[in-house]
Amino acid sequence: MDLAGRHVVVTGGAGGIGRALIRRFAQESPRALVVADLEIEPANAIAREVGGLALQVDAGNEESVRSMIAAATEANGPIDVFISNAGVPGGMGGPEADDALWDEAWRVNVMAHVWASRALLPEMLERGEGYLINTASAAGLLTQVSSAVYSVTKHAAVALAEWMSIEYADRGVRVSCLCPQGVRTPMLELAMEDPVGAAALNSGGIIEPEDVADTVVEAIRDERFLILPHENVAGFLALKGADPERWLRGMRRLVRDARASQA
Repeated sequence: MDLAGRHVVVTGGAGGIGRALIRRFAQESPRALVVADLEIEPANAIAREVGGLALQVDAGNEESVRSMIAAATEANGPIDVFISNAGVPGGMGGPEADDALWDEAWRVNVMAHVWASRALLPEMLERGEGYLINTASAAGLLTQVSSAVYSVTKHAAVALAEWMSIEYADRGVRVSCLCPQGVRTPMLELAMEDPVGAAALNSGGIIEPEDVADTVVEAIRDERFLILPHENVAGFLALKGADPERWLRGMRRLVRDARASQA
């Protein structure tokens, strides 16, 4: 799909990867571009920059997601491309993380995709055309060793996108899943505070949000399901599938070495 002449909405669009996506999409001559974010002032700023529309949304609340989609549709007509990009880091550590962190991550990292799809799919299926892109993470294909909350919810986001791609592609609705690894954003800075998480992220290299945005545009043109800005992720995923015991041993070794270096 080409983005020229399309109505494109990006949640989490005021910063990080979302902001880079908005700026990159603006170069593709869309019909309308919507910056949706919880923080409305930064959203207004980037919307003014690209000549788009800023809308406030709480991705962790279904009514807010539905209201934003309705407002975008009222302003610009049917949505052609929806990038469900908002996300939260969740808590560090394992099952002991507070229930409130698990709940927030589940709502924002998973249910936001469900709610957006629930609102958009009827019209897209009736038209026989549409594009849904869910931002997950390489953690959803591999793992994030420092955070069970993040890893588990991102795995769920990948599974949802995969299911929808199988179910709806033959009916004209394309689905992609964006799975970056280390990207220079405020969320990365938080993850890098943990030496174990930092070791895993550094192993794949840190890239800029603009690099992710370029990869996304190419993937939309090709209508690829998995969008992998880090080339090494595909190799790790292949190893994990072919020899999971070897992959687990390697991850355990990475964790041990990172902890030993801090001892």
